[in-house]
Amino acid sequence: MEYGDAVTVLRRMPLFSSLDPGQLKLLAFTCDYLSFEDGEALFHAGDPADSAYVIDEGEAVIRADTDNGEVTVGTLGKHEMFGELAIFRNASRIATIRARGQLKVLRIAGDIFLKLVTQNPDAALGVMRALSDKIARAQDSFEAMEAELRRLQAAAGGVADGADK
Repeated sequence: MEYGDAVTVLRRMPLFSSLDPGQLKLLAFTCDYLSFEDGEALFHAGDPADSAYVIDEGEAVIRADTDNGEVTVGTLGKHEMFGELAIFRNASRIATIRARGQLKVLRIAGDIFLKLVTQNPDAALGVMRALSDKIARAQDSFEAMEAELRRLQAAAGGVADGADK
């Protein structure tokens, strides 16, 4: 991807749209534009947190390791950021991210990302909004799973009660 194209991609992303032109150009210059094929991993659980990513095109799946292998726990789409939590926490990755179909992302080095957020209130506010959205979605997902678990337990209890009669 050409430098000018990277600036255009970043400008279209709500997270970076409020940056002044100079900051946007600097960010574009430091980003890598990467393409991934279906099923290809961007990173694995346990990998060091060295970058944040923003999706330009396509979808990614969040995969968690279980005793039975990887399971999908969520999906990410256009303009969504991921990988930033591990950078903030200075911790390794907690999940594996894989491409679903063709995926194009901007990769922002962790040190550049932290500098951008700490030196630019508009960028920090954008990241806080994105993180707040993630927390709200996680809470909604948790509540839906909790309700489904209660429903399954009630159904199993009803079957067990009926079997005892």
